[in-house]
Amino acid sequence: MQKNYKAFVVCMFSLFCSLNIFAQQVNEPKDIPAEWSQPYQPFRIAGNLYYVGTYDLACYLVATPKGHILINTGLANSAGIIKGNIEKLGFKFTDLKILLTTQAHYDHLGAMAEIKKQTGTVFLVDEQDAQVAADGGQSDYAFGNKGATFEPVKADRLLHNNNIIKLGGTKLKILHHPGHTKGSCSYLFDVKDDTHTYRVLIANLPSIVTENDFDSIPAYPQIAQDYAYTFRAMEKLKFDIWFSSHASQFNLHKKHQPGDAYNPESFMDNDGYQTALAELKKEFDKKMKKQ
Repeated sequence: MQKNYKAFVVCMFSLFCSLNIFAQQVNEPKDIPAEWSQPYQPFRIAGNLYYVGTYDLACYLVATPKGHILINTGLANSAGIIKGNIEKLGFKFTDLKILLTTQAHYDHLGAMAEIKKQTGTVFLVDEQDAQVAADGGQSDYAFGNKGATFEPVKADRLLHNNNIIKLGGTKLKILHHPGHTKGSCSYLFDVKDDTHTYRVLIANLPSIVTENDFDSIPAYPQIAQDYAYTFRAMEKLKFDIWFSSHASQFNLHKKHQPGDAYNPESFMDNDGYQTALAELKKEFDKKMKKQ
């Protein structure tokens, strides 16, 4: 009996140490903007599409009769905010069926593992971001030197360019838009209300996160080609309303304030989209000239 007890104590101590080491390995950056964690009132965007993110980290709920899709989860501390927002809208958190992301960075995947655990749903990710998601960001070409920056989450299914994700009558097309991360992606789909059908683009804008010259990133040798491809592809997209990974990128707070009436047309802003792309393209071209 004494021998078994000692073995149990040793086992539990080892488990505690391994968990403590893992906790220390997840090193979410400290200098995070306050608005990334600031709660924001959820609202219906258009048809069965809803905003459930924080003030700046955009998370989207696509509600269907067969369960729901969640795109992005914000920081690690956003799990409770997202759960509360979904429930405020009248939906069950446990009815989530599919988890997606626009990119494998801690500010969009931070709560993914926790939400996956709480809901038992499946996580789908662009094939090129699967390894980064699985190791908590340690293999990311830009931030991997910081170690794990979010809790690792393993994909249940890998996605490729133009794959269709189907649930409850909704069909989302994934668009592979690499550069920001190797597997950055956007989503294109239709939503309907009583009078209109809207073509929706949730865009992962190709901002540049590395300070290094493109030709000095051995972990991502094709980064310049990927950025160039993404700009060409995104400039050609057709849609009615658009959104992105950060609320500030599509001027959410100028287009919608808490308590505003349902108004999908406020997000019809093709000029804003093209302007945002053009500004990022200038940064890309400037970096390319230094090569």
